[in-house]
Amino acid sequence: MRIIGIDPGTRCLGYGIIDAAGSNVTYIGSGAVTCSDKLPMTDRLVRLYAELTRIISEHRPDCAAVETPFFSENARSALAVGKAQAVAILAAANAGLPVYEYPPAKIKAHISGFGASDKDQVSRMVVLQLGLSQPPAPADASDALACALCHLQEMQTSAIIKRSAGT
Repeated sequence: MRIIGIDPGTRCLGYGIIDAAGSNVTYIGSGAVTCSDKLPMTDRLVRLYAELTRIISEHRPDCAAVETPFFSENARSALAVGKAQAVAILAAANAGLPVYEYPPAKIKAHISGFGASDKDQVSRMVVLQLGLSQPPAPADASDALACALCHLQEMQTSAIIKRSAGT
C-alpha cells in the first residue's frame, strides 16, 4: 500500500510518501510545495492543487492522509490552513483516492507516544521509523510523513481488531 501524507499550508504544503508491505515500511519521497505570501490566495491555491495533482499522478498512492488544521487563536491563519486542507482533499479525491484526516495530537501520539510532542520529537521519530539518515526538509515534509505513518498504524490496528473480532 502506498500512502501520501499531506501537511496543509498555503505558504508551505508538505507531502511525504511511504510504501507499506506487511511490517516493512519504505520511504519513497517527500518535499514541499511553496508559495510566496505575496501571491494572492487564489493563485496559491491553484498552485497547490496543480502541484499536488502532479505529485499524486507521478507517485500513484493508494490513499491520502491529511492533517486537519490546528485551531489556534489566530482565526485568519486557521482559515488559510483550512483552504489548503480543502485543496489537498480535492486533489486526492479527484485522483480517486480515499482520504483520511487526522488531527495533530493523534499523529503525534501515534508517532512519538505523546500527543503534545514538539516538532523536533516527531521529526526524530520519523527518522527512526523510516530508517533515514537525517530528517526530511523542510519540517512540513517530516510532518506529512508522520501523517502517512499515523494512517498506516491506524490501518494496522484496525486490521488486528477485525481479525480478533472474527470479521
